[in-house]
Amino acid sequence: MHVLVTGHRGYIGCILVPLMLRHGYHVLGMDSDLYRDSTFGRLELDVPESRKDIRDAEIADFHNVDAVVHLAGLSNDPLGEISPDVTYEINTAATARLAALARDAGVRRFVFSSSCSTYGAAGSDLLTEAAPLNPVTHYGTSKVLAEKALLSLSTDRFSPTILRNATAYGASPRIRFDLVVNNLVAWALTTRRVFLKSDGQSWRPLVHIEDISRAIVAVLDAPMEKVHNAIFNVGDTNENYRVLDIAELVSRAIPNTSVEFSNQAGADTRNYRVSTERMSRTLPDARAKRNVAFGVRELVETISSNGLELDDFEGPRFNRVRHIRQLIESGRLTKSLRWQDDRCNS
Repeated sequence: MHVLVTGHRGYIGCILVPLMLRHGYHVLGMDSDLYRDSTFGRLELDVPESRKDIRDAEIADFHNVDAVVHLAGLSNDPLGEISPDVTYEINTAATARLAALARDAGVRRFVFSSSCSTYGAAGSDLLTEAAPLNPVTHYGTSKVLAEKALLSLSTDRFSPTILRNATAYGASPRIRFDLVVNNLVAWALTTRRVFLKSDGQSWRPLVHIEDISRAIVAVLDAPMEKVHNAIFNVGDTNENYRVLDIAELVSRAIPNTSVEFSNQAGADTRNYRVSTERMSRTLPDARAKRNVAFGVRELVETISSNGLELDDFEGPRFNRVRHIRQLIESGRLTKSLRWQDDRCNS
């Protein structure tokens, strides 16, 4: 099967692509590579690729493509606040257009990387995929609208599958330090503080990026009728944590560290726990294999091997909002998040 992976050079894509190659898939990549200056360790992706913004996709990009795995987009809540209009342009409108082009080109499957952020302010009840959606950010809303657009494009020959990922963690050559587990480990290793910017009482479901990648492969491997128009929460029902509990776990794992709160720490409106039983029942091969304790150990090893300073992960090198703002202020990126010198098409 020939699969086009958008965002193949991103945080998840760098882990997913090698896994897909090991499973025998022929992978093509499409990525504008906004974070080309943010590689952490060695990045080796030897697949045919197009350095292209998904907003510029053409029907020719889907020639001989059997399936699309759509990871590309603005990837978190703070990024979505830089420019809400651009967030919806990329995460919603470009996603819908990409899927329509794929359908018109004869692509059969479209796997969409969505988010449990769609549940938003949901409290402590365990949520299934049928739960009401209540996003509290532009990012979450953009994902809700994209899901609706994709499902509306479904036909008996074009099959979208929605994967609502729990909050990701884990090591990657394009590591993200804005994610809660990664962030707390980075704080602990660079300052000996496990630093919380909220009161830590909100719930988060967590999932390792290898398990997200395995879930995507399981969907591609499955008979189309099992995943047609399906929505799955991705993660492990047992891996729902309060943020404070995550901080205390990190502190116990890293000697001589303590949990501290910001002076401005307050309640976080993003609060949800999810059940992943539907995916476990439907696609047993997609059951999560990693837990947060494993992820903390992996992150400690990776960060210690590559070296990290506080200014790295809190500054523009790895902080995605500050990275994008620096690119805009330096004139390399337009306010609509396009490369000024059009290098993404080179």
